Formats: sequence, structure tokens, C-alpha cells
Amino acid sequence: MSHTDPHTDPLDVFWFLPTSGDGAYLGTEKGHRPADIGYLRDIAQAADRLGFGGALLPTGPNCLDGWMVGSALAPQTQRLKFLLALRPGFLTPGLAARQSAALDRISEGRLLLNIVTGGSPRELGGDGLFLDHDERYALTEEFLTVWRGLLRDGEIDFAGKHLIAREARLGYFDSVQRPYPPLWFGGSSEAGIRTAAEHCDTYLTWAEPPADVRQKLDTVRAAAATRGRALAFGMRVHLIVRETDAEAWDAANRLISHLSDETIAAAQQRMRADTDSIGQLRQLNLHNGRRDRLEISPNLWAGVGLVRHGVGTALVGSPATVAARLREYQALGIRTIIASGYPHLEEAYRVAELLFPALGIGGRKAEPGRDFRAAPSMDPLAGPMTRIAAE
Repeated sequence: MSHTDPHTDPLDVFWFLPTSGDGAYLGTEKGHRPADIGYLRDIAQAADRLGFGGALLPTGPNCLDGWMVGSALAPQTQRLKFLLALRPGFLTPGLAARQSAALDRISEGRLLLNIVTGGSPRELGGDGLFLDHDERYALTEEFLTVWRGLLRDGEIDFAGKHLIAREARLGYFDSVQRPYPPLWFGGSSEAGIRTAAEHCDTYLTWAEPPADVRQKLDTVRAAAATRGRALAFGMRVHLIVRETDAEAWDAANRLISHLSDETIAAAQQRMRADTDSIGQLRQLNLHNGRRDRLEISPNLWAGVGLVRHGVGTALVGSPATVAARLREYQALGIRTIIASGYPHLEEAYRVAELLFPALGIGGRKAEPGRDFRAAPSMDPLAGPMTRIAAE
């Protein structure tokens, strides 16, 4: 009987669907691409064809609703899993259970759920949620207790501080995945780690220097072990991969080439004022808005976090370089990488064609038709039947 080793097996690499828009530069309208459904479909189908394991859809007031987009794209893809945000406090756990079962059926068992408690009091207040940081996690735990009970058992009675469910029933239609679609979760605070350890299947971290990630994962492992549980681990990171290290660093610098110091300062002030998320503050503290101190660990670059919330770090380098850095995280227990790159359509191809071979990940299957590597040469000095050698 063969056994797999999560430290040496190929990583599972997911991609990202930019439901708030896309482009080749940060902090500017230059080259902006709106998040229309046709463009998002192009990215999802490319990721599906190229061999990415899944796609993360973000959440927030500036994003197209992930559940609507996921419902539209699932029937237009074949293997791609959809990691969608489930927001405790925004809807009842009973309704969320029915929606989860429905979308898991629509996608034929390709739904994954990212539990997002939220880290911006201002944004949460706009949607009518006014609990403080730790109370939001208490609400999340009650929500997940009811949600899991309904999908696992079909019914539940529950009375908590924030939620009550009296003789709640799921109905006739359960999910394809049993007992329910897998739960993913990211939270760096003590309350967040407690929630993950108690309820979730995969713990997500944003990319930080490996020593910091190791410390965080050890803390989560210990919290889960006290509950008799073991979690899988994933990491969210941007990727800037080119054929050489120098080309990759040029691409990273080009991404922020239209940012002024004033734009960076304003973005940093806004992001700090708008969050009580420990994870977000950890990201901001990696660089403190200093564009001259962005390589915070070998090949780990914090330039995205100058003006964007969420994960602000990217691995930068050649395929061999980035693969080596990813394996360092894999040795810590990371099994899934949720990656992104600007713009997301072109970068999906770059990552798949350059990085996947270095990681031992199988690429897309050959399609019928002519192989461009063996096409007749267009060199006017060559004979008409000269062919390029396929290596």
C-alpha cells in the first residue's frame, strides 16, 4: 500500500479570480480591466485547462458577489474547484446551508468554503454588523455549529448568545460532498485560531517570511491537537515568475512603477485605519510603507501590500528560484498554494507553463492539431521544409 508524503508530493496550486477588476499595474487606471463576466470566464476556463486545482473568489463591497459568479462559472468549467467566501452574520446559517448544498450540486462537488469573519469594522457596519473583533468570532463559531449540524445531520436545535435555531431542517437536498463542502479559514488572532481549530478543515495563512509562518502553523497545530483534530494548511501569495531572476524583478518593479509616494502614504493610512485584523496588520508591518525595503525575505517581495489590502507579498524569481522557495513553505506543512498575478489571465499561463514543470505538476494535455515546435521555419534563408527541433 503506497503512502503520500505532503512534504514531497506536488503542491496543489489554485488561482485567483479578480472580481474587483484587474490590470498590469497597481494603483492606477492605466490598463485597467473591469471585472465583467466574460473576462472572469476566460480566466476560470484557462485555469481549468492549465491544471490549477481551484480558484479563490474574493469578497467585499468592491467585488462582484462570489456566489453569483461561482454559480455562473461552475457549469462552464470541468475540474476547477471554487473557493467561495461564507460570511457569518450576513445571512442565517440555515439559508447558508441550503445555498451551500445547492451550489455543491450545481458544481458536482467542486465547492469549497472560505469562512470570512471580516476585519474592517467600517465595511462590516455598512452591511449592518456591529460586533467587535472577538464577538465576531464568537458569532462565527455559533454559525458554524448550526451550519455543520444541518449539513451533517439534516436538523439541529441550537440556542447561543448570538444565534438561535429552533427545529431547523435542511430539507431533502444535501450536498454532494459529505458531510459538507470543506471549510477553509484564515485568522491570525487568538480568537481566529480557536475558531479554525474547532471547526475548519484547512487553515490559510498569507505569505510571510518562513520563520513567521512556521510559528503560526505550530500554534494552529497545537490548538487543533487539544481538540483531537488535525488541519491541512494552505498559503495565499502572489507569484511573479519569469525565465530569469532578473526578468522577474523587472516585472515586480514595473507593477508598482506608477505609484507615487503620496499614493502609497494615503493607502497605508487608509488600510491601517480601516482594519482590526491581526493578519492584515502583520502584512502592513512587513514593510511599513517603505518601498526601499520590500524584499522582506529572500525572493519574498511586499510591493503589492503598498496599496492593496489582503495578501501583500509575492514570490519573485525564475521557475527554479520560486519552486525552491515554495518547497521551503511546503516543508513547514503547506499543501495548497492560492496564487495570483497581474494581470491574471496572462499570469495564469506564465505560472502554468514556467513554474508547474519545476514543481512537478502536470500541465495541460496536448491538444490535437499541429505542434508549433515542429512547424515549417519562416526563416527566408532556410529551405521550405526546415523544421524547428522539438526538445
